[in-house]
Amino acid sequence: MSRRSKKQAAAAPVGWRAFMVLAGLFVGAALLVYRAVDLQVFDDGFLSRQGDARHLRVARLSAHRGPILDRHGEPLAVSTPVDSLWANPGEVTPEIDRLAEVAQVASVSQDWLARRLSSNVNREFVYLRRHMPPNDAARVLRLKVPGIYTQREYRRYYPGGEVTGHLVGFTDIDDHGQEGLELAYDEWLRGHPGAKRVMRDRLGHTIADVESIRVARPGQTLETSIDLRIQYLAYRELKRAYLDHRAVSASVVVIDVDSGEVLALANQPSFNPNKREDYEARRYRNRAATDIFEPGSALKPLIVASAIEHGLYEPHTVIDTAPGYMRIGGWLIEDARDFGAIDVTTVLTKSSNVGATKIALSLESGQLWSTLAGFGLGNVTASGFPGESAGLLNDPVHWRPITQATIAYGYGLSVTPLQLAQAYATLAADGVRYPVTFQKLESSPVGQRVVSPQTAQAMLSMLETVISPEGTGQLAAVPGYRVAGKTGTSKKTEAGGYADDRYRSVFAGVAPVSDPQLAIVVVIDEPRGRDYYGGDVAAPVFASVMSGALRLLAVPPDGVLPPASGEILQAAIDPAVVQ
Repeated sequence: MSRRSKKQAAAAPVGWRAFMVLAGLFVGAALLVYRAVDLQVFDDGFLSRQGDARHLRVARLSAHRGPILDRHGEPLAVSTPVDSLWANPGEVTPEIDRLAEVAQVASVSQDWLARRLSSNVNREFVYLRRHMPPNDAARVLRLKVPGIYTQREYRRYYPGGEVTGHLVGFTDIDDHGQEGLELAYDEWLRGHPGAKRVMRDRLGHTIADVESIRVARPGQTLETSIDLRIQYLAYRELKRAYLDHRAVSASVVVIDVDSGEVLALANQPSFNPNKREDYEARRYRNRAATDIFEPGSALKPLIVASAIEHGLYEPHTVIDTAPGYMRIGGWLIEDARDFGAIDVTTVLTKSSNVGATKIALSLESGQLWSTLAGFGLGNVTASGFPGESAGLLNDPVHWRPITQATIAYGYGLSVTPLQLAQAYATLAADGVRYPVTFQKLESSPVGQRVVSPQTAQAMLSMLETVISPEGTGQLAAVPGYRVAGKTGTSKKTEAGGYADDRYRSVFAGVAPVSDPQLAIVVVIDEPRGRDYYGGDVAAPVFASVMSGALRLLAVPPDGVLPPASGEILQAAIDPAVVQ
């Protein structure tokens, strides 16, 4: 074959390959043009969706928790705006050398901050510090460290501090109710966060709001029955007694007789809900609603009320308590001394255990049980307070004579201070038991009749003698007002029986007798010192709280007012006497 023929044969494959390459380029170009036209004309939403996926985000809009107010609109709990510091570890890592600046301004440890970021490097969201003051958070942002951001949140603040701590309770760091009214009304108070779509740049900074998805809805306002003025008063007087008597604990409850509204409730020891380091169960437990105790002689009025209601006794019916003691089986029941033959009123005035026992044993067990249950014993008060105890009132089918006898003077059953306050409020409300509530009421609630108005009024008249100079509750007297109440002193249980040197001191009462407005119960647990009787320890606290509360509520006096000092002086220098 000639040289020319060989060249022609070699050139043929080269021309073919060139053609194939050109054809491929043409087809590729055609496909690119087609795809471009398709994306921009026929499927123009695709590029928009892809762009949005890279730049549009859904941002959470925080909603604050509803405020808690007292009955006059004074704040008990409010939400204040705070900022939480968070980071995207992947963005912060390249700037690891600037952590010292962030740690110093944010008031956290640099080592902790480094560990926090390095251990969450695969996450896009990590909290660095929760609930910072907005000014401090702004200082961190001014450092302009990539990957460090803030998020607006709300923190609960309690203006009353430990004065209202047991009432309002507290929330956790995520603003969920944990104790007290915060927990009881959590759904009512909780805010519902909103959401909006925003556009962010490649550094995660929001550059524009696109649309609102869901409007943030703040929590609802809770108007409570609490009167902050009376609450401060009750807290002050209770704390003074708690410290003076070096007691283990103490509680006081103030209830509006005509509505069942709780106007004040305080415990010792207390805690400050603004300080999370105070959150110890022994300190934040609301003893007035959760702790049960044997009420001692403070229960005797309910026993007598049952006997009068069932027609077995009248206030002046005589009972022989001689020789000052009695035995039931192997149990010895004693009085402070031999009172001899006394009437039912004097049984309460002198707090006779023998007299109360004879009254209780004259009743059928079912009669006594039904009256006590009617006063609310053995059941929660329906206040809705978290952890409230129902107390202990056994079914009468399990009672023995000694059971009925000891119940007569407040042993063998248990109540809470809140239950006992409700029972005395029932006597003061002409025998009608109203549900206990921590919410402010706009209208009178529907009550349940427990005893007749005649029985209730007779009981108040008899209990008024307890405050007289002949009674055990003299120190509960309130100048200018008629007071009805009863002392109680009970031994505390221990392994094998009752302790001889550990007591609970109780006073429960109402005022003014002519038109009862308030029922107050004071319980002092284990007063240490010479005094431990309810009339010596709890009664003075009752008198101070009742006196101040009646004046704060502008309740007119219904008793004999003591003469003014000026009148005494004038009488002492009467001219006729001088001459």
